[in-house]
Amino acid sequence: MTDRLIGILIQSFPRILVRGFLTTIPLTILAFSIGFVIAVITALVQFAQVPVLKRLARVYIWIIRGTPLLVQLFVVFYGLPSVGILIDPFPAAVLVFSINEGAYASETIRGALDAVPSGQMEAGYCVGMSWTQIMRRIVLPQALRTAFPGLGNELISMVKDTSLAANITVTEMFMATQRINAIYYEPLALYIEVGVIYLLFSTVLSRLQRLGEKKLSSYGKR
Repeated sequence: MTDRLIGILIQSFPRILVRGFLTTIPLTILAFSIGFVIAVITALVQFAQVPVLKRLARVYIWIIRGTPLLVQLFVVFYGLPSVGILIDPFPAAVLVFSINEGAYASETIRGALDAVPSGQMEAGYCVGMSWTQIMRRIVLPQALRTAFPGLGNELISMVKDTSLAANITVTEMFMATQRINAIYYEPLALYIEVGVIYLLFSTVLSRLQRLGEKKLSSYGKR
């Protein structure tokens, strides 16, 4: 560890961290939020046993979970322009990550919905609630509490997966590191440094996830 290398790491750390706050975190929040909405809708369609829509949901999940995320990024960013559809790098990344997250999270939520006792639905109908009211007031809140740990894990995974957005020229943390490395050519130290920053972000999210689980657990005991 030479003085030159220490100086490079000290100088590069804030530059990489800034890209994390300006690009990586916003990309994660936007994509996860949109993906969560997609997931809830997809899970409810399957839970409600709507014949045609359920089939479409299963096909969507099959395609997205069966193809690599990197391939999906390339299809949207590099492939769609060949048919006249141009999307800027950041919106393209948000779109792809949202669709990808929607497929995975929908299975987590669907499993949580199936875990809710069927008697909850029957009880809701007995007091005159509609299907929508039962889902909104009874079933979904219980299911989301069950799905919370799984969704938290997927959020943490997405933070790390955003590094793939560098392949479509999104200037996030990994892209920033690549550019710094092109100047100084210290790949081992710089890539370990960005890995540590990803680890810090993941650690913070893991702590928040545990706090959320404790609060939900105490709420469920009331």
